[in-house]
Amino acid sequence: MVQSPKKMFVLGLMACVAAMVISMRAVAQGEIQPAEKMLQPRALNHTGIYSLRNIDPNLTGTGVKFAVICRSITYINNDEPQNDYRPNVGHNCFKGKTFSFHDESIPSPAISPHSTSICSILFGEDPDASHPELGQFYYQGAAPQAQADIYEFWHFVINNVFGHVPPDADIVSASIGDPCEYWWTRGIESLVEHHGLIVVASIGNGLEADDPLLYPAAAANVIGVGVIDSVDTEDLATNLTNFSLAYPDHSSLGPTIDRRCKPDIVAPGNCLAANVNEPNGYEPTGDWSSFSTPIVAGTVGLLVQKAKQNPALSAAVSPEGGNCVMKAILMNSATKLPYWHKGRLDKNDDHKVPLDYIQGAGMLNAVGAYQHLVAGRNKPGSASTTGWDLNQLDENGSLQNIYKITLTEPTEQFINVTVAWNRHYDNVYPFDPVPEKDGNLRLELWAVDPEDSGNDYLLDYSDSEIDNVEHIYCRADANYTNYEIVLSYSDVQAENQTARTQRYGLAWNIGATPDRDSIFWYDLNTDGIVDESDFTVVLDNWVNSITSPESYLYGDIDSNGVFDANDVKIFLDNTNRKATWYTK
Repeated sequence: MVQSPKKMFVLGLMACVAAMVISMRAVAQGEIQPAEKMLQPRALNHTGIYSLRNIDPNLTGTGVKFAVICRSITYINNDEPQNDYRPNVGHNCFKGKTFSFHDESIPSPAISPHSTSICSILFGEDPDASHPELGQFYYQGAAPQAQADIYEFWHFVINNVFGHVPPDADIVSASIGDPCEYWWTRGIESLVEHHGLIVVASIGNGLEADDPLLYPAAAANVIGVGVIDSVDTEDLATNLTNFSLAYPDHSSLGPTIDRRCKPDIVAPGNCLAANVNEPNGYEPTGDWSSFSTPIVAGTVGLLVQKAKQNPALSAAVSPEGGNCVMKAILMNSATKLPYWHKGRLDKNDDHKVPLDYIQGAGMLNAVGAYQHLVAGRNKPGSASTTGWDLNQLDENGSLQNIYKITLTEPTEQFINVTVAWNRHYDNVYPFDPVPEKDGNLRLELWAVDPEDSGNDYLLDYSDSEIDNVEHIYCRADANYTNYEIVLSYSDVQAENQTARTQRYGLAWNIGATPDRDSIFWYDLNTDGIVDESDFTVVLDNWVNSITSPESYLYGDIDSNGVFDANDVKIFLDNTNRKATWYTK
């Protein structure tokens, strides 16, 4: 096929240029399972929540309690919330449910569309739901049988955060945020550290919403959630079923001001949710991190339910660091989408930057997280190929912990390892950081020869100087079946250090080769066909990466750390490719 002059020009230009900056997201697609009545929201299907309930039908959130922090919609003089923060409990999907509300009672509490959508995604259930364009369906939220306390944001800040009083909840879900760190965001981090709370929060809605990274999601101890876009077609059912990548236009990206990686994980946000004005009505939410957050929080709720039911898994919900285990499991099981890469588009930063700046560890995988959890706790020593641990390093005692795993078939397998720990804060206002108590951990993966230690070598490592998470995603060596995960202090030899004990959560597993055939390597405008408009996106991003080196670049298809002529050739070879859901 004869190439256009524009394409030939770009091919020649690419051959002369080495690139920078990193990339992102796409989605491994699953077929909709036939059912008597389709389940909605389909975003829950995409992240595996409905599949998880097929594996364990009892996982509905029973016995789990959420604190949902909701902002008032109306303010007077920019600082007086008017208490319109509540979900519309008269909607059909909330029938038979009892919510507890926490607010100042004056002015009289009122309804919020934002809160109604969030709570329907988390707790809604309606067997006889319908939509004019979608027909009938069964509406079922992530944790429909969980208990829920709904807090007005400033009530929560004044009564719980300022007083350092944790809510009576297993999980806090917060689809609110502010671009700056304040005493109350540090106070939430302190509650996480001192009381073992699991806090899940939305990271922000990207460049089009003028959102930088938002706190508390950008805080070190909180699980920050970004949003994956739904595809862009003229068919509503297709858009609500298929999801692509986490784009900077709609999902705020890292690093933070102090150069930490955020978000931690991403999930779809465009859900069918309860319409605040129609008790039988449902409407799409759009691609916003406010609505990806309850999907992640709901998944955590299902894991908490399982851990509570099984004494052998109880350490994962321990108030003494169980939140670190849940964070590590969630991130380690995440699905890597196309263009996932640590840090910027440069392999030189892979050891110092633990996560992708827009995908975090990847897309939520509820089934994978469940499999991690039920694999059980493994302590240092011989360990299974999937597992987790809640443990500690002590500079007066154990300076490193070693977990030994054996692969039966190392060819074409990836080893994933994630460790998470909490930063330390005062437990009184203004909740200042206590850096002298912080540990800086280093994560290593060694290939080991049991017959000759001289053949052992360091396969990969993660050693950020500033993050409180380390993550390894590494192809196994086909010549080795034995590996050691080594966790140690990074700065143990530093002078004038106070002896520390650092509690951590660790998770690991063996995964298959990532999907290299996803159409979202090429269909960057997500309309279902690879054409010149997608090539324009690639070109625009490449030019932007030169003029703005801190920008986020899509285009490194061969994942070699640069964007060059070979990537352009691969892209052009896929021109006219169509997705299975293409509607034109």
